[in-house]
Amino acid sequence: MSDISASLVKELREKTGIGIMDCKRALVETKGDITLAIEGLRKSSGVKASKKAGRSTAEGIIATCSDGSKGFMVEINCETDFVTKDELFIEFTEDVIAALSSGNYRNVDDLMKGDLEDKREKLVQKLGENIVVRRISKNYDSYDNLGLYLHSNKKIACLVHLEGGDSEIAKDIAMHVAATDPLAISSNDIPKEIIDKEKEIFEANSAETGKPQDIINKMVEGKLKKYFAEVSLNDQDFVKESGIKIRTLLKKNKAKVLAFERFEVGEGVEIEETDFVTEVMSQIKNI
Repeated sequence: MSDISASLVKELREKTGIGIMDCKRALVETKGDITLAIEGLRKSSGVKASKKAGRSTAEGIIATCSDGSKGFMVEINCETDFVTKDELFIEFTEDVIAALSSGNYRNVDDLMKGDLEDKREKLVQKLGENIVVRRISKNYDSYDNLGLYLHSNKKIACLVHLEGGDSEIAKDIAMHVAATDPLAISSNDIPKEIIDKEKEIFEANSAETGKPQDIINKMVEGKLKKYFAEVSLNDQDFVKESGIKIRTLLKKNKAKVLAFERFEVGEGVEIEETDFVTEVMSQIKNI
């Protein structure tokens, strides 16, 4: 097996969705011929999993776990919302979050080595859908209070770490972040390229008014200020108490947000658009 490169194994795994060891074995048997390896795997018990591996997984749920001092999140995706209600899928998510919270895993690949990957492959075969453990999050190194919030639909979750404050205010901030999806803690934390892009858009829109440049500059400045208030956590209005800024709430509770991470199921996943008529006609031609 030493003659087979890790990159070739990874390529075959991505094409088929089959486990690493099975991919290695197939490549050894075909002397590194990936096409023959795929054909060989199609004849094995992993055939159903391989057929599902290329499908979009924009649905799913987020599982969370916390013991008060440590917090964990994992996003597990599938193809349809129907599968998220299946007992086997739910059991698998529980196994994944339990494993994540009990070990020091650096990334998803590290987490999925061994039993979890085997369970995923078997679940794909049983449920007939592609299933992917997409991303994980675990608590940061240094903070005073942890806030963890999971929405009732299990589609949105958030971890917040505070300096000062208490567990209750940390949970409130986590719920707020889940609801408002801020870009950064403060406007100073927003990447320059994002600010420049927004400014460019505001300038183009304001220029269409035909007003003098000095007026346009003030218009752009006002729009940027409003934008910062919308996307910066500290400048947002607290969702549980209208009229109170998050910065005011934090000051009142002698707290500071050190970091936050928000998961929303399927965000950033490219959804395959299928032309049903074309798909049916294609199948008819192959009959």
